[in-house]
Amino acid sequence: MAADSTEYQSYEQQREARQLSLRKTRPPIQVPNYQIERFLGSGAYGEVWVALDRRTGRRVAIKFYTHRGGVDWPLLHREVEKLVFLAADRYVVQLLDVGWETDPPYFVMEYIENGSLEDWLATHGPMAVQEAVQVFHEVVVGLLHAHGRGILHCDLKPANVLLDQDHRPRLADFGQSRLTHEQTPSLGTLFYMAPEQASLDALPDARWDVYALGAMLYAMLTGGPPHRTPEALEILESAPDLPERLRRYRRLIQEAPPPQAHRRVPGIDRALIELIDNCLEPDPKRRLPNVQAVLDALLLRERARARRPLLVLGFVGPLILLLVMALFGWRGYVRAKTDSDQALTARALEKNHFAAKAVAGAAAQEIERYFRAVEDVAQQSELAGQLARAQQPNSPLLPLLLALRDPNKNTEPLEERQDFLEHPDRQPVQQIIDHLLASGRVANAASWFVTDAYGTQVAAAFEEENVAYTVGQNYGWRTYFHGGPRDEVRRSRLGTREILHYEWPDPHRHIERTHLSAPFQSKATNRWKVAISTPLYHQGQFVGILAVTVDIGVFVHFEEGSDHFFAVLVDGRPGDLEGMILEHPLFENVLQKNGRLPDEFSRRRVPAEALRAGGTTNYQDPLGWTADGEAFRRRWIAAVAPVMVRVRNATDSQFQLVDTGLKVIVQEDYHATVEPVRQLGIRLLWEGITALVIVVSVILGMWAIVLRAVRQDYRLGRPLLQPVEPTSRPDSSTLAADTGREE
Repeated sequence: MAADSTEYQSYEQQREARQLSLRKTRPPIQVPNYQIERFLGSGAYGEVWVALDRRTGRRVAIKFYTHRGGVDWPLLHREVEKLVFLAADRYVVQLLDVGWETDPPYFVMEYIENGSLEDWLATHGPMAVQEAVQVFHEVVVGLLHAHGRGILHCDLKPANVLLDQDHRPRLADFGQSRLTHEQTPSLGTLFYMAPEQASLDALPDARWDVYALGAMLYAMLTGGPPHRTPEALEILESAPDLPERLRRYRRLIQEAPPPQAHRRVPGIDRALIELIDNCLEPDPKRRLPNVQAVLDALLLRERARARRPLLVLGFVGPLILLLVMALFGWRGYVRAKTDSDQALTARALEKNHFAAKAVAGAAAQEIERYFRAVEDVAQQSELAGQLARAQQPNSPLLPLLLALRDPNKNTEPLEERQDFLEHPDRQPVQQIIDHLLASGRVANAASWFVTDAYGTQVAAAFEEENVAYTVGQNYGWRTYFHGGPRDEVRRSRLGTREILHYEWPDPHRHIERTHLSAPFQSKATNRWKVAISTPLYHQGQFVGILAVTVDIGVFVHFEEGSDHFFAVLVDGRPGDLEGMILEHPLFENVLQKNGRLPDEFSRRRVPAEALRAGGTTNYQDPLGWTADGEAFRRRWIAAVAPVMVRVRNATDSQFQLVDTGLKVIVQEDYHATVEPVRQLGIRLLWEGITALVIVVSVILGMWAIVLRAVRQDYRLGRPLLQPVEPTSRPDSSTLAADTGREE
């Protein structure tokens, strides 16, 4: 169907009306006091012209009933009667004049210049939700006024709603309307007509208009009425007569699934969907009972929408407040945790300073113990005397010593060296050194040795086996002899071999008091060692150096040591070895596994700024980045303390405090230190989250009750949503229609 037409018009009548509209060029008659302006259109009963009221200057529409043979005059009288009842109602197109005595008769009505709602939908397409609701609301109010005066429209559709100059709807065409006390059937327009209305025996019922309202709102939102499809149109148009068409229509509406297109309209809400569904119920018992119920649903929807911002504010407000409180609580938590971390780390750093000083003090005492041991041996005249006799001009050893002092021959396997090793005058010195090592005069001694006044080693004894023998070589360049901060050595090429060249040893450049040498590595294990050396004097003349070597790790004792809290010994003297780690808990683990420390350990240095700063709470252990030190790859709280020893002056025998250049670093695992705060923070965080969840749950629970109450209020606000069977004859609100409904 190209347009929604009222069902009582036959095809022949419609065709004749179209032909009349095409050929009419002037009005059938001149109406007194009205100036005809133009032809507007024609219908089943006649034609409509636009005219100007000469008395008021108002434009009107004049409807001429030129098709007298097809006119149902009682129907026209009823329409006039309905329009008279609705006189001065702004929601209804007003009847201004009637010409019953003329030929043809005519109605003079308001001219609504913007056409019908159907025309608007055909031109602009479906309406937006809010616009459709505004138009629909006024249609409902106008229809409620008509029902209040006992008039049921019975043919409500977009074509019968006209739009005035303000685009506000006006109800028109009451030709099919019925008074509430009338018991004659009335057919509406297919797909806008309630299924029970599609019967020649149906009695008028207010619920007919309710269905038509739902169908019209559906059409305003989707562009067409519900259930109208090409298949449905084909079924209806193939009917042989009107009763069969009506029967098919009733069956189609009652058996079709509920319409769904309105649910997919952008911006539609659940309340409006439910309103349309309740209006379009095929069973009138389940349908909204009257137009007032439709208006109530609209008003409740508008009220719910109007208070939605308040509901949202009431819901969002506490959440925002809760969020603000949570934000401040979180900031307070973070600040408290940060302050606690800083307080704990500061306290741990202070504690580590005391521990580092204690370990450094213990190391100094251990070094001093070795100092006293070598000094006690040096004071025994036997060793110094034997050494002095070996260097006298008439000594058989002197020629050999002079030969061995030549630095260019020092690395060669000379016959003089072998002769020196086997010479009987050297043996008394060797026996004294062997006795020192064997007697355990100094615990943990790696070796004892003695040199002459020029640095040539006269005798040596080693704890380790298979150690390269060093007797006969000159070591005047080593720190334990000359007392400087570093070994003095120059390297050059001689032929195809690299050899060591030394300055001729200066007997006047030697240590004058007990001395701690620079660290050096064991060739067997790569572990660091030091030599404690002291000068030897005989009858006031310097005759040589006595020294003992030990692993440097024996100086460090830390009873509280663990994987999370331990002490490290570092060379802090400026130079090539500054920052070298001399003793570390990792050393023992690697030595037990490999028997030798990797060369990589000697390339990892403690940064100089960490040594000079005295301590830091963000220290990174250099060995943590080696292949074997992954367990130490973490953040540490480290405190540094120097190892200071008391050394006796050679001149006045007074003790002087001397910095050995060694540094003790006490490291404590940062995360283990702040673990109590972290655990407390986790507990507080979980308690805060639990409290937050409880508060949010309470808010959501309260709002669930509020929303349920609002929804219940919405449902209770619609009177008679489940209508009851009428107990009396139809009145102005509802009419029984079951008697005319097909079984």
